Amino acid sequence: MEYQVPQFIEVEDKVFGPLSLKQFIYLAGGLGLCVILVLTLPTFIGILLALPVAIFSGALAFYKVHNKSLVEIIESALSFYTNNRLYLWKKEPKQVEAAAPVAAPDPEPVRLTRGKLKELAWSLDIKDQTNSQL
Repeated sequence: MEYQVPQFIEVEDKVFGPLSLKQFIYLAGGLGLCVILVLTLPTFIGILLALPVAIFSGALAFYKVHNKSLVEIIESALSFYTNNRLYLWKKEPKQVEAAAPVAAPDPEPVRLTRGKLKELAWSLDIKDQTNSQL
């Protein structure tokens, strides 16, 4: 039995002509607020206040920044400014103890000759073989 798999799940459905449901709600809400402002306030002041509302509602509906809607950008900005941040680059250095113990000087380096190196390798090989047999 074959099933049809949806292909374009990232694309929003166009409900009202060329507009998706979100776009329609943003535009209808902005238009409603503009109408209320123009009808309740004096005409000049109503138009002055309705113009930014219309621009903002149009931007909410259509404007995209790096393929993200303006609503997502505003939401990310608000969460950035309201949430706590962890600054790892401001980490304070560790306190150095005043009386640090003085380390003993390193012994002189041991000079390995070819014979000593072969003897060391032979003893390690033998120890490995005895450990694996146990």
